[in-house]
Amino acid sequence: MALTSPRLKRPFFSRDPVVLARDLLGRILFYRTPDGLLAGRIVETEAYTGAADPASHAYRGRTPRNAVMFGAAGHAYVYFSYGVHYCLNVTADAPGVAGAVLLRALEPLTGIEIMRRRGDHGPEVRLLSGPGKIGRGFGLSLKDSGRDFTRGPLGLAAGTPVDDRDVAVSRRIGISRAVDLPYRFSVIGSRSVSGRAPTLPGRDVARGG
Repeated sequence: MALTSPRLKRPFFSRDPVVLARDLLGRILFYRTPDGLLAGRIVETEAYTGAADPASHAYRGRTPRNAVMFGAAGHAYVYFSYGVHYCLNVTADAPGVAGAVLLRALEPLTGIEIMRRRGDHGPEVRLLSGPGKIGRGFGLSLKDSGRDFTRGPLGLAAGTPVDDRDVAVSRRIGISRAVDLPYRFSVIGSRSVSGRAPTLPGRDVARGG
């Protein structure tokens, strides 16, 4: 499996966020840093559909904070959560239409020791098992918001798509609005999935964060 190539191109991202969230499973997030290459396989995502979605940061319109969501698809939208975690999203849809996919969990592939030095000393398979862990493990900050995934050090590679039989669809977690929408996608059987992992394809079994 190639960790950094071929890179996913703009048309891949320029789709409905729900469709993109499903199709990001199995793809590779990588970051070429001064400390070395970091990479992980995406195993859990959540879609946010902008103006139609009360849980989206873009629900009430464009602000300086969420402006990247209204631009071209395939860019990083990083936000600071609860004053503790940096969370990474992939922008989706057409320019002017806010949509994003939150990367919730990855299976670590390379750069494990770098990730450990950043404060997580648990099992390797759980190093990136949550949005905050991805932000910490990859050393992300607000300076990374706006990075183009199609070029530069932060990228998304094709990896290996996941078969529908291995994908669970469930409710999003960790939110208080629009909680019943089936916009969370995860790889069945992955030990890196955050929270309580769904176990059956297409069935909502998520109940907590």
